[in-house]
Amino acid sequence: MGPEMTADGDAGPGSGVAGSAVTGTGPSVTGTGPSVTGTGPSVTGTGSSEASTGSVVGRGLLVVGDVITDVVARHRGPLAAGTDTAASIRTVAGGAGANVACWAAHRGAADVRLLGRVGAESAAWHERELVAQGVRPQLVVDPVVPTGTVICVVDGGASAERTFLTDSGASARLGPGDWSDALLDGVARLHLSGYLLFSEPSRALATVALKAARARGVPVSLDPASAGFLAELGAERFLALVEGVDVLLPSRDEACLLTGLADAAEAAARLSLRGPLVVAKQGHEGAVVARSGKVRARVPAVPAAPRDTTGAGDAFTGAFLAALLAGAGPEGAAAEGCRAGARAVERVGGRPPLPG
Repeated sequence: MGPEMTADGDAGPGSGVAGSAVTGTGPSVTGTGPSVTGTGPSVTGTGSSEASTGSVVGRGLLVVGDVITDVVARHRGPLAAGTDTAASIRTVAGGAGANVACWAAHRGAADVRLLGRVGAESAAWHERELVAQGVRPQLVVDPVVPTGTVICVVDGGASAERTFLTDSGASARLGPGDWSDALLDGVARLHLSGYLLFSEPSRALATVALKAARARGVPVSLDPASAGFLAELGAERFLALVEGVDVLLPSRDEACLLTGLADAAEAAARLSLRGPLVVAKQGHEGAVVARSGKVRARVPAVPAAPRDTTGAGDAFTGAFLAALLAGAGPEGAAAEGCRAGARAVERVGGRPPLPG
């Protein structure tokens, strides 16, 4: 299968199309955000940089997380073991962190930035895809490991349920050396992808970023991202790592896994005893907003005709954060999240449509 053509006619990952400068002993990808340097591969930007010694108040959203190449295979009927199953297959840009950033920009956030790590073979393509969505990418290019890849096997039936085969690749190597406190200059909110917590380097980065944001008074949100990886990490360890997070955005399965409760609303209420605000995403049942141990609102889902549920939770999170930045309260922001989630499941892949 060859690379998919993107909306502007460029080939997909690995096409070798120029779009970023690769320089230095650690390859670097130019972005449009503030300049960042670390002990790992360098990241450069064309925008202005503020000194990290002082807080620069702004309206930006910084997302730190995974940038992934998704291979989406949609099939109808059961998979035929040992032989062929007809499917529609596309290669698209994805990653929970990157998807959140794109949906936030799509839903009106004016200054969305993304810190992530990719392989050299697809760095230019991923940067172009993010810029086209209105995101200011800060992509660290890994000199050894390729961009992470996820095989998304999607049931073509009415539920459009998906199963992931995940190779985290370069994204799992995003580490403290890729961080600079200057990334928070002009930032009003920091969002951390839960995938950061599932490898040692990126777990350390999440701790550093959370500490830096708390020191500046920047609120932090986190989406647990994967019930499967969360189960391997362990609920208590996860909850210890996210102490100090202002908004937790679990799925129904993640909320139940973290509390041991079978009811998602009860689980959200329980989790809200450990953090200021919990918004539990419940798919076709909408969302639950919980604070101080109580369910404060139940937000209904928006009707949709699902084609691919990949990225629906990311769409919710991105739109929710964009609404918070625009001044909405948690219930209104959750309603925006439900609207974005409904639009997301009607598309193939985890990203919104390109502007225009």
